[in-house]
Amino acid sequence: MPRLLDRLLGRGVKPPIRSSLKIPLRGRYDGAQTTDDNRRHWAAADALSAGAAAVPGVRRTLRMRSRYEVANNAYARGVVSTLANDTIGTGVRLQMATPDGDANNLIEEVFSEWAQAVCLASKLRTMRMAKTQDGEVFGILTSNPRLPTDIKLDLRLIEADQVANPWTVATMRSMSDGIEFDAWGNPIGYWVLRHHPGDLFTMGAYESDLVPAEAVIHYFRTDRPGQLRGIPEITPALGLFAQLRRYTSAVLAAAEVAADQSLVIYTDAPANGESDAMVPMDTIELEKRMATVMPGGWKLGQAKAEQPTTTYGDFKHEILNEIGRCLNMPLNVVLANSSSYNYASGRLDHQVYFKSIRVEQAAIEHVILERVFAAWFAEAVLIEGLLPQSLRRVDAKPSHQWFWDGQEHVDPMKEATAQGERLLNHTTTLAEEYAKRGKDWEAEIRQAGVEAALLKELDLAVPTRLAPAPAGAPGD
Repeated sequence: MPRLLDRLLGRGVKPPIRSSLKIPLRGRYDGAQTTDDNRRHWAAADALSAGAAAVPGVRRTLRMRSRYEVANNAYARGVVSTLANDTIGTGVRLQMATPDGDANNLIEEVFSEWAQAVCLASKLRTMRMAKTQDGEVFGILTSNPRLPTDIKLDLRLIEADQVANPWTVATMRSMSDGIEFDAWGNPIGYWVLRHHPGDLFTMGAYESDLVPAEAVIHYFRTDRPGQLRGIPEITPALGLFAQLRRYTSAVLAAAEVAADQSLVIYTDAPANGESDAMVPMDTIELEKRMATVMPGGWKLGQAKAEQPTTTYGDFKHEILNEIGRCLNMPLNVVLANSSSYNYASGRLDHQVYFKSIRVEQAAIEHVILERVFAAWFAEAVLIEGLLPQSLRRVDAKPSHQWFWDGQEHVDPMKEATAQGERLLNHTTTLAEEYAKRGKDWEAEIRQAGVEAALLKELDLAVPTRLAPAPAGAPGD
């Protein structure tokens, strides 16, 4: 009985002997296997870090090839410019959200005048194109005394080639291709070449200036942790652009050869048969609309025009569809042609495209516009009489937001009907609906009130929603 209790309570019972021999667990992934079939396919795969994979020489080669394709390929040029136009549109507008309505209107008006003076919309489009084509772009917040506005802040754009390690400064561990970092990885300065290294006949092309990080905007996409410089967004499509141009040139050359007056003299007679002797590889000149007599036993034939083939258009569409995928751009936007689309497919493809544009606009607000507005406001508060006295504090950070151009709907009537239903069931607001169109809802409502008052003053009919036609009316 005691032994039974000891066993139940675990007293005096020796633990079981466990073997020290570990049984290995083997997990297999098909992608990790190296076979004769995939050895060559992944021959260029490496384990480099983000910085080592995008060293200055690699980025320079990618930039040169990307610029070449954009300069010489109509589709590449169209893709880059369309993406910039759809992202930036006619420009971004500032809307203040402080309790003082008059102060909001004044700040918005002064900022709009300054933005037009420095061509802010045009510079934003250039920066978006440079990010797609070069991978990155730098903007320096500087002072321009020749601006016609009271605020002399300006945004000077420089290409990625001009930010590089200076020759006069030894390369340190805290420096990465022209950018110096502190112990926490924050940029503290940028070495900017005084002249572009690609300029011709420029003396002292490699003289550099250290610009503090507070005055530099670095706009690029981070694809990997630890990535400090950008690579062109169309990098995965560079080979596809080259294939597209080579295939088009080959098809065109074949079609031109077949279309020219290329004739062949041949004979059906066997070797050493009954046919007149002719000099091999000899040529005969023929004139237009003239018949000729061939030597005995010889015939005159023409090459068949087999190019372009019926698959030429399908090949181009597949290549362009793959090119647009790395930019989240649907095929009809790449082609600038929606003849093969219906309403549903066009709208569905555009949803992904417009969502990526909204993500990019949010990145532009965070990286560029907020920095620009902070510098603009810091200078504006120092100018006497420019801003309301309630906002003239150096530490002030007035509430605001940015408005972009709205995306036009494929079917405006359907969108207007859906918009009216959303407003009726209170699932949206006027502010939200006007924001989708890139407009300030307060300014639009005030304008509507002014127009309604003027219509009433002039005794004109106020536009109202048309009532549905009764059943059985003409036209049913």
